[in-house]
Amino acid sequence: MNISKRWDSERILLAAAGPVIALVVAFVLTSAVLLASGVNPVEPFSIMFEQATFSDVQVLIINNAAGLYIGALAVAIGFRMNLFNIGVEGQYRLAACVAAIVGAHVAFPAFLQIPLLILSAAVTGALWAGIAGVLKVTRGVSEVVSTIMLNSIAASVIAYLTLEDAFGVAVGNNRTTGVMDKAGWFPGFDLGAEVGTVYGFVVVAVLLGVVYWVMLNRTRFGFDLRTSGASETAAAASGVSAKKMVLTAMLLSGAVAGLAGLPTLLGSTHTFSDSFPASLGFNAITVALLGRNSPGGMAFAALLMSWLFKSADPLDLQGYSSEIATIMQGLIVIAVVVSYEAVRVWGTRRQQQRVGAELAAGHVLGTTDSHDKTQKVAA
Repeated sequence: MNISKRWDSERILLAAAGPVIALVVAFVLTSAVLLASGVNPVEPFSIMFEQATFSDVQVLIINNAAGLYIGALAVAIGFRMNLFNIGVEGQYRLAACVAAIVGAHVAFPAFLQIPLLILSAAVTGALWAGIAGVLKVTRGVSEVVSTIMLNSIAASVIAYLTLEDAFGVAVGNNRTTGVMDKAGWFPGFDLGAEVGTVYGFVVVAVLLGVVYWVMLNRTRFGFDLRTSGASETAAAASGVSAKKMVLTAMLLSGAVAGLAGLPTLLGSTHTFSDSFPASLGFNAITVALLGRNSPGGMAFAALLMSWLFKSADPLDLQGYSSEIATIMQGLIVIAVVVSYEAVRVWGTRRQQQRVGAELAAGHVLGTTDSHDKTQKVAA
């Protein structure tokens, strides 16, 4: 019993060890890079931490984290099925573009308009990711290759959709889809002129995290998804079609990815243009890795990455390069991979030791019971 309790405690520590080690290593290596460059290795971080204390920056961090979190959920769904959906970048941008076009050309009451925009984005993302899913289950094409190619194709489709001959509206040198009808603007939380407005879609992001956890841990579908990702043979033995689960996982991942651009689209820009935020899909991969595919872990990772983006802006004004944040992001990715593997190996060894200890304890107990029984028979 004591061995089992100790193992439960160790598992909790192991779950937290990977991210903590990764962050510590990333900070240390970034400091080493700054020191090697002849730059103060402490002051840039002090500036970033100080910047994050301002209320308006905190609002920006939360707003940016909402999209990162939703994108990470999309990546995590693929990871659970042992799929690497690198196409979140193309899926969320194309979905945001389509939703912006729908919002600019359709005018329903708000209680219908907003669900329509959400549905438009989710369906677009699902269909785009579904292409990679179909290619994988029918032709055996790696989803890594197909989703990378689909990112490029999505960029070309967006370029066409924003042409004036299609759905584009020229605003200076920028091509947009036109301003959406106000019925589709998602209401936020106004904290005052000096602080800013928190996107209302932040609440949707939180709810998506809850749904993700319930789906994976409390439903048959989640069990089948995790089983298929761990072993196609085991899934087939229990009557689950691995190919069906691959296609379903890609569709679901794409649908969630399609929502990643909506916090910004419905909360602030209200139009899609060339300047619409990019690279969210790639950063979401880092968030999913750092958060270990858990809703709570990814929420923390999304806030951390958002902080790196938003609090690094003043570094240029202080004579430091804002690329410090970019260097740190890359180091976090490397540190995450290395630290998780180290923790996994150490955890496997500890589990083997625990099993050995339990077997030894059982052997001793069994010997003692046999001896007592022998004495009773003799008596």
